[in-house]
Amino acid sequence: VQLVESGGGLVQAGGSLRLSCAASGRTFSRYAMGWFRQATGKEREFVAAITLSGASTAYQISVKGRFTISRDNAKNTVYLQMNSLKPEDTAVYYCAAELQRGSYLPTRREEYDYWGQGTQVTVSS
Repeated sequence: VQLVESGGGLVQAGGSLRLSCAASGRTFSRYAMGWFRQATGKEREFVAAITLSGASTAYQISVKGRFTISRDNAKNTVYLQMNSLKPEDTAVYYCAAELQRGSYLPTRREEYDYWGQGTQVTVSS
């Protein structure tokens, strides 16, 4: 599966952005999807994930209540709505995909096999 992120940019603290990740190549609805981010000089970290049906989601504690992950299987796209952005949210954001196994929702970087190229999000104070 090929993944292409879009929607990043520069925004002031308190603002909002919506990231999109378009998938192609295989059956999108068979994949759990995740968003990760990597700030300069730091490890890539989990942000959010969603099961293939969209019924279950998971979030990093620092974004819970501010970010929302969703998916549209008819459009082969997963979204990350980011509200109340903070300077510490500045990072390159990556979309990732992994074949869904039962009801398990992967949240660790090493569990995902497919990755996009990333999109930069910069939050100014």
